[in-house]
Amino acid sequence: MDMLKQLSLIGIVPVIAINDAADAVPLAQALIDGGLPCAEVTFRTAAAAEAIANMTKAFPDMVVGAGTVLTCEQVDRAVAAGAKFIVSPGLNPTTVKHCQEIGIPVCPGTANPSDIEVALSLGLKTVKFFPAEAAGGLKYIKSIAAPYVDMTFMPTGGVNEKNLLDYLSFNKIICCGGSWMVPGDAVKAKDWDRIRSLTASAVQLMLGLELAHVGVNSADEAEAMDTAAKLCKLLGWTMKVGNSSIFAGTGIEVMKAPGRGARGHIGIRTNFCERAKAYLERQGFEFDPASANVKDGQLKAIYLKNEIAGFAVHLVQK
Repeated sequence: MDMLKQLSLIGIVPVIAINDAADAVPLAQALIDGGLPCAEVTFRTAAAAEAIANMTKAFPDMVVGAGTVLTCEQVDRAVAAGAKFIVSPGLNPTTVKHCQEIGIPVCPGTANPSDIEVALSLGLKTVKFFPAEAAGGLKYIKSIAAPYVDMTFMPTGGVNEKNLLDYLSFNKIICCGGSWMVPGDAVKAKDWDRIRSLTASAVQLMLGLELAHVGVNSADEAEAMDTAAKLCKLLGWTMKVGNSSIFAGTGIEVMKAPGRGARGHIGIRTNFCERAKAYLERQGFEFDPASANVKDGQLKAIYLKNEIAGFAVHLVQK
């Protein structure tokens, strides 16, 4: 899979500075356990290359890149250590061309239309936008994205739990870089449990997984109508009749004929269906590709391959 596509499916790229290379493996484990199997290790510390090497050796499938890369020499050291992508704060054509020559994905920093046009002249389709909030934030990105229809962005700098969803909801943004889940004091204290917890919270904020409804199978339309009517009477809900089902309120969908699942189905809403699918696949769940509902190139709904307690389970885009 294309590296930028991998980062897009993960959604959040933790930006970390490591002063002690011995911290790299437990820090990486905390990120993975929290649901973010990726990291941008900044070259602002002497331990960066060794930290990348330790991470990639311990977790070969983790998407580890090098950030704050300023020179071709740093690119070479990062790649030798196992970095899978390069990120820089600005756009240096020499460094970008070197990355392209050796075949390492590169995402240079941009902050204005002139930077973007240089990036386009170098054949790039995705750039970092830095420092995101200080440079104008999402409003500015939307403004400069308009004339550059094929360019996508990875905002970094000032992105946090308060504005993450706003950024990711714009379709020209593939992922966001951030450091709030890896605070410096937690790394210094080797508080890996705190980092794991902050990472898990960031992932849950991004995905927004929540129960949408429970589907109940019926033998026929008459049974479905009877079931829905009783539930609405019991709970004071309103009935809504559709083509294939009847909703009792918004939480229970009564099927007019036996549907997926021996007992019925469970719908789970998410902010980003494609990212939620990728996240759950990393947790060991499998999906039924034939059940995918795709509209305008975007995944809107998809079922798990296997039932849970007799219920089919599907994701649905909010």
